[in-house]
Amino acid sequence: MPTYIYRCSHCKHQFEMAQKFSDPPIERCPNCRRKGVRKVLQPAPIQFKGSGWYITDSKRSSSATTGSKPAKQEPAGDSKAESTSTPTKPTSDENTD
Repeated sequence: MPTYIYRCSHCKHQFEMAQKFSDPPIERCPNCRRKGVRKVLQPAPIQFKGSGWYITDSKRSSSATTGSKPAKQEPAGDSKAESTSTPTKPTSDENTD
């Protein structure tokens, strides 16, 4: 059930009332009992729960809709061979004692 905030135009009393959508709006102030109560417009409360909103959270679009070509993938064996074939040289700052 939504909670509405009302304010009396006579005594400036402000109060909250939980009502159904089908309920009629409040007309009389509970403080001074006079007519002239109006709803106060409030921003809607929003709560974002979860890990966050990232570009990777959304569904991937097809390459036909974006117009981009899919990335070329290298075989797993090629990258492994390259990493083992290049020896590392010691830097001049290291002690060779």
